[in-house]
Amino acid sequence: MARLRKHEGRWSSHLMALVRSGCLVLPWDPASAPLRKNTVNAMRLCLLLAFFALASLSVPALGQTTDVNEVHIQPREVPHAAEKAPDPPKPNPETSTSGMTAHVRPLKVDVDLVLVPVTITDPMNRLVTGLDKDNFQLFEGNANQEIRTFSSEDAPVSLGVIFDSSGSMSSKMDRAKDAVIEFFKTANPQDEFFMITFSDEPEAVSDFTSSVDEIQNKLVFAVPRHRTALLDAIYMGVSKMRQAKFAKKALLIISDGGDNHSRYTENEIKSLVKEADVMIYAIGIYDRYASAAEERLGPQLLSDITELTGGRAFTIDNPNDLGDVATKIGVELRNQYVLGYRPAKVVRDGKWRKIKVKLLPPKGLPPLRVYARTGYYAPAE
Repeated sequence: MARLRKHEGRWSSHLMALVRSGCLVLPWDPASAPLRKNTVNAMRLCLLLAFFALASLSVPALGQTTDVNEVHIQPREVPHAAEKAPDPPKPNPETSTSGMTAHVRPLKVDVDLVLVPVTITDPMNRLVTGLDKDNFQLFEGNANQEIRTFSSEDAPVSLGVIFDSSGSMSSKMDRAKDAVIEFFKTANPQDEFFMITFSDEPEAVSDFTSSVDEIQNKLVFAVPRHRTALLDAIYMGVSKMRQAKFAKKALLIISDGGDNHSRYTENEIKSLVKEADVMIYAIGIYDRYASAAEERLGPQLLSDITELTGGRAFTIDNPNDLGDVATKIGVELRNQYVLGYRPAKVVRDGKWRKIKVKLLPPKGLPPLRVYARTGYYAPAE
């Protein structure tokens, strides 16, 4: 029995070592042959138990083939009712700028008031001031309209300068820049300005500002080059006026010829300015012997566009007159009469309404000329 225990102890320790090392080799000992059968049976049992033990340890390791950070299914955690965070408040799209929440739509008041700026000049092209409300008659179509509001005060203006920097301006550029400076000398301290230059295409060189110096500093960098996209520049100027903060809006164009490089057509721009509530003035600097067709048509183009808006175009032959004409336009803008009326019959059909202003001047005055917008588009439903 001692011999059996000796061999059993030796086999047991050897088996444990084999199990620990992962070996399954059975040693052969001739001296222990009589006991081999029992020992082998014992070893088989131990190996079987060891195999199940190893299998139970190795299955989790074989099953986890990815990193723990790549697990895509998380156990759902349901918080306790007392620990559940409250839902965040839903944003209200009708919150005013003051931070107060409105529960109804903002009230919109439609007064249907049509404002008509009017300029009066004498035969010497001088401004006529000092007239009263009774000196005017206003018609929409053939219907006489009651003038509800009348003003001749110097109200703040939103002004845009559209400056020609095409190649043909080379000999006139310095005087044209001086004309812009003279124009701004007539400005009201509350006015706001922007500037667009154009050659092959328009470029906004200054956004709305109340600083005349800022505009003048940007004007220094205007260099004459390339062709003339006048109509595109007018389109950009009218579009920019949508950001104006004053009801009175005007554009001043300084150019030396017609258009030869725009994407927009003359008819498209005329339709645009008829819809926009913007007065347009122009200073045309033309050569007496224009060779190109667009240069010969330039004066008529600017005249047609400006008259639609209640402004007017000035044609000069001598660039030295630029400064005086620019000053005249600036003074004229600030000495207009503004007539307001409510149409006797309001039809919201989006159609063009023709306006006519007639003058009843005091006795003793020479024939006077009236400049006013020619109409407006009625609102549409």
